[in-house]
Parts: sequence; C-alpha cells; structure tokens
Amino acid sequence: MAQDDPESDEDDKNTVWAENRTDWAEDRTVLAVERTFAGWMRTAFAAIGIGLGFKALFGAFDPPWLAKAIATMFIAFGAIFAIGAEQRACRAFARLHAHKVDTPDTPKIRWIAWSVAAGAAVLIVGLWVLAEGELAG
Repeated sequence: MAQDDPESDEDDKNTVWAENRTDWAEDRTVLAVERTFAGWMRTAFAAIGIGLGFKALFGAFDPPWLAKAIATMFIAFGAIFAIGAEQRACRAFARLHAHKVDTPDTPKIRWIAWSVAAGAAVLIVGLWVLAEGELAG
C-alpha cells in the first residue's frame, strides 16, 4: 500500500518547500505590519497637519476658541493614531518570527510613536497658551 512505501525524495522535497513557503509567508507578514505601521503614522501626521491648517486658515473664527477646539481635536486624533499604531505593531512583532528579513526594533517603534504623540501634546499646549506668538493674557 502507498502508506507502507518508504518516503521518497519527492516527499522530502515537498516538505522542504512547504516549510520554506511558511517561512516566507511569515516574513511577508512582518513586512506588511511594518508598512501598516508606516501608514498609520502618515495618517497621524495628516491629522496633525489638518489641525494646524484649520487653525491657520480659520484663526479669526468667532468665537476664537472654536477654531482652537477643532484644531485640538484633529491634533489629539493624530496622537491617538500614533499610539494605537505603536501598540498594534508591537503586539504583532511579538507574535511573529522573521526568518530572512529584519524585524524593526520595538523600542524604536515606541520611540517614534511616543515622540509624535509628545509633539502633538506640545502643539496643543502651544495652541491654547500662545496668542500671536506671545503668551496669552
């Protein structure tokens, strides 16, 4: 019977190819997670840019706090996107094991995301504290 036959070279070759394909799939997933993180960081920067642009274009809103509030909302969304992207990427990298590609260092991923969030927080504080480039009265 077929199951009683000794393993052939073809079976060994198929096993090696199957293992290689599995390793390559995991490597592609590592690269996909990295691209997804970069996409979310671009989205975070876009939200921060929209907030700054809104404040610059509609700074003369009446009441003046309304433009600041809307700009603050977009900038805060940018910070939230950055932190959320970091958490998702770090969880995914912890589960994956790269074979032929380099996995990004999770401390660097965290540093990037938290730097963007801290910059967004500084922008929000500056938006509310500064008026016309000077401390608000």
